[in-house]
Amino acid sequence: MSVATEVSQRPEEHTLDRRAILVLACGHGSADIAQGSVPALLPFLHHDYGYSYAALAALVLAMTITSSLIQPIFGYLADRRSMPWLLPVGVLVAGTGIAFSGLSHSYPLTFAAIAVSGLGVGAYHPEGARYANYVCAGPRRATGMSLYSVGGNVGFALGPILATPLVLAFGMNGTAWLAVLYAAMLAVVLLNLAYVISFRPAGGRGPSAATQAARPDRWGPFSLVAGVASFRSAVYFGLQSFLAVYLIHRFHVSESTGNAALTVMLVMGAIGTLVGGRLGDRIGLKPVLLICIPAMAPLIALLLVGGLGVDFVLVALIGFFTVGTFSTTVVLGQHFLPNQIGVASGITMGAAIGIGGVCATLLGLLADATSLSTVMAVIVLLPLPGLLCALLVPKN
Repeated sequence: MSVATEVSQRPEEHTLDRRAILVLACGHGSADIAQGSVPALLPFLHHDYGYSYAALAALVLAMTITSSLIQPIFGYLADRRSMPWLLPVGVLVAGTGIAFSGLSHSYPLTFAAIAVSGLGVGAYHPEGARYANYVCAGPRRATGMSLYSVGGNVGFALGPILATPLVLAFGMNGTAWLAVLYAAMLAVVLLNLAYVISFRPAGGRGPSAATQAARPDRWGPFSLVAGVASFRSAVYFGLQSFLAVYLIHRFHVSESTGNAALTVMLVMGAIGTLVGGRLGDRIGLKPVLLICIPAMAPLIALLLVGGLGVDFVLVALIGFFTVGTFSTTVVLGQHFLPNQIGVASGITMGAAIGIGGVCATLLGLLADATSLSTVMAVIVLLPLPGLLCALLVPKN
């Protein structure tokens, strides 16, 4: 029996509530605007302050460590005691940190502001995924999780869209204007928090918890899913860190054009998340992995030899296929760890992304020692171990 079939046979305790999932997705998106803004700020920091590629990649690392690598800890706590107050607090801290990130010309203070912002992102995600699990349980689980996940993808995409014009208009101090958006999103989460909490079952356990508890946790298959998520994140964050700079240097275009390509990748990633979730419910979760993962390396390789116009098309396809497996790996992870949903979410949505940030830092060191072209060539190879993991993931 496939994962998708098993999910569809579980008793549906309530239909997918669109208001609740929209609130959770909006909070997810607002948190991830901070993450999406950081790569967009890198070309400006490089141009204005002369920061090295390694220093720029370290800023991505600061965000990803605090926002991602600590998420399994939050997930562990969420599995034992629900903490819904982390939803508004996460949005508040993420917004405060990214708003202050451009107000100082000091690298240590910029680093600290981005790290604080990452803590807010990391605080939101495990509890957000936990409540999304409550709301999304039923025969459309992958679709529901994709709706929650796409909030984060949209947030990543909005990061460059919002940060680039603000910095162009007001200089690095323009990041302070992001506080206005975060104040609005914080109000949305606070006004709807009681409604979202109402989906929490007695005892704080998710829908179909009894069904899930009857199955043991399977760490072997889960490790393969985590491997897929980790190598995918390495590709994704490598491209986030160096795609814009690579296009700027190769084609001698402006920072705005470089960030436009980054935005295309992020927007198409959001679309890929929605499509991947629906396909997961229709054809099964593993087939989605085997459709998306093999496409990544050839597309990135073509990116290195195409013209600027062709590269924009390739960037769109890369975003679509790379992020198309996001909700799939989350649902698969929760399937293989049915008794530790928070931990599963913290690893597939958090720690795996943190590994991507570490890889981005290593790629930054490689760029300083060699060239951007060498870094992009390495990124071409990163999907291959992920493909091996995907092939080994069991169907049930």
